[in-house]
Amino acid sequence: MNYREEYERWLSEPRLSEAEKAELLAIAGDEKEIAFRFSCGLSFGTAGLRGVMKTGWNAMNVHTVAHATQGLANLIRKECRERDGAVIAYDCRNQSRLFAETAARVLAANGIKVYLFDDLRPTPELSFTLRELGCVAGINITASHNPKQYNGYKAYWEDGAQLPPEHADTVAAEIEKLDIFRDVKFTDLKKAIADGCVTVIGEEMDEAYLAAVRAQAVNPAAIEAVADKLKIVYTPLHGTGHRLVPEIMRRVGVKHICTVPEQMVIDGNFPTVEKPNPEYPEVFALGIEIANREGSDLIIATDPDADRIGVMTRTQTGAFRTITGNQMGALLLDYIITAYQKTGTMPPEPYAVKSIVTSELAARICEANNVRMYNVLTGFKFIGEVIKKHEQEGHGTFLFGFEESYGYLKGTYARDKDAVVTSMLIAEMTAYYHAKGMTLSDALDALFARYGFCYETNVEVYMEGLDGAERMKALMDSLRSNPPADIAGVPVTLVGDYLKQTITEGTAVRPTGLSRSNVLYYRLESGDVVVARPSGTEPKIKFYYLLGGENEAAAKQKAETYKAAINRIAGI
Repeated sequence: MNYREEYERWLSEPRLSEAEKAELLAIAGDEKEIAFRFSCGLSFGTAGLRGVMKTGWNAMNVHTVAHATQGLANLIRKECRERDGAVIAYDCRNQSRLFAETAARVLAANGIKVYLFDDLRPTPELSFTLRELGCVAGINITASHNPKQYNGYKAYWEDGAQLPPEHADTVAAEIEKLDIFRDVKFTDLKKAIADGCVTVIGEEMDEAYLAAVRAQAVNPAAIEAVADKLKIVYTPLHGTGHRLVPEIMRRVGVKHICTVPEQMVIDGNFPTVEKPNPEYPEVFALGIEIANREGSDLIIATDPDADRIGVMTRTQTGAFRTITGNQMGALLLDYIITAYQKTGTMPPEPYAVKSIVTSELAARICEANNVRMYNVLTGFKFIGEVIKKHEQEGHGTFLFGFEESYGYLKGTYARDKDAVVTSMLIAEMTAYYHAKGMTLSDALDALFARYGFCYETNVEVYMEGLDGAERMKALMDSLRSNPPADIAGVPVTLVGDYLKQTITEGTAVRPTGLSRSNVLYYRLESGDVVVARPSGTEPKIKFYYLLGGENEAAAKQKAETYKAAINRIAGI
């Protein structure tokens, strides 16, 4: 069936509402848009689904959500795990609640016990709840930090991490076999709740989750010592952190939490920002105004599903600077280690985990403090796999895990990044340095002075359109088949091909020891690293630059030289 035939099939489908049919009729003369919506379906992978909210096969809507949920239900039934149940959560985005209720209706129709949150919740609480209730699976409806037109579907397995590759492949195969309309089962939600097939959960799970988060505090006395003076500005960017982030900070003793009123309003249109992404300095504009008025040195922002966190800190000049995801990860890791050492509470066999595209500064910190560092592929599920392996083997204590993309976790109560626990730890760390007369900007400078300056940046090359996936594949294939001998004249001494699962250093070839992934890693003679990785959720390839240097100016100049060289090599 070609895309035109699929379009006509949807137009005649009884399950479509009049509004959906009107939307499709409105694009009748737009062949490109019809092709985009109906040439193929959204791809289901370890990150689940993500796309724009439209009517069509290649978009997020109740039909594609139901289709994916039927695929997940088939996996659960194959495993004979219906009675273990599944948890469903959702964020603040437009249609998120509708999509969550749709998923609940499908799972219940398949005889699977369902726990449905009564209102929006952070992604990490979903991970925690799945483990707390002993469920086999979980679903969270969220598109994280994407613009307002997007929504997404994250699927989790029993360990609280997102689906492992083998289960994601099974769900994708099931979806492929299922007709999106004929083969999806539904039940009435109200009846399912009345019959006990769906249980609505809420505040009781919040309390259990907050207790687990609070248990991750390293040195609560640090906040108590400066509680009367410490002021923190917080914004949830219209999302799910609006209630639990201020609450956990209050519970650990922060007395002065100044929230951004306009952004405390739950709104899937994100009216105060272009993109609700805490990586972007512009989302802090309203927070900076409040910080200047209240005399705060710190502003915290969490993304709509409260799994990522961004921070701005005041400098010696009085202005605010952004702390990058890499820098915050290094600061927190160093603080956690230091606090444990100072209080004599360092746990046995401590280890930390980071992704291969994350700053090597963290590795330097671990090496200097006898903490083992593990490098994994991008995706928090791989950090979760390291935790799971240590638990199964009965040794090692997980200290901290993070990715460069502003995601962090301390503790094993969840298996996904958690902006709630990170907010608490940042508040504690800020209090510790506040007592020393330092801001986090000062602390970062001190960290560089101790371990050497590091600079990280990345470039996103978007390849949108119907042929976007093909162009992304062609570029990665070209880089793979013709690896550069040098970048900007600096010899490449090591090539990691994580799709082939090999690391080549000179004439020696060894296995990566990691799962297969479409990533290329180049280590240069200078010690600098360049990585190429296609996004799993957006039509783009990211090039990461992990660099050393005498100072920021020198490192930035080096980055521009490498970027120009990569552009020439890749033909972009």
